[in-house]
Amino acid sequence: MSQLLLFIVALLVLGHVPPGRSEFKRCWKGQGACRNYCSRLESYMHLCPDASLCCLPYVLKPPPAPKGDYTS
Repeated sequence: MSQLLLFIVALLVLGHVPPGRSEFKRCWKGQGACRNYCSRLESYMHLCPDASLCCLPYVLKPPPAPKGDYTS
C-alpha cells in the first residue's frame, strides 16, 4: 500500500515540473533563446517578437559581413 502511495505522489510531483528549456522561446532558426539578458557566453543577435533579446552562443554567431565599397 505504501508503494502505491509513493507512486501516486511521484506522478503528481512530475506532473508539476516543467520540461527543460520551456521558459525560453527559441529564435534564430532554433539556435538562440529569447531572454531579458544574455549571459557572458552569449551575444545579442536581434530582438525577438516579444521585444526580448535573441541570445546566441558565441560559437553559433554568424561572421560579420565584409566591409567595403560594393560599387563595381
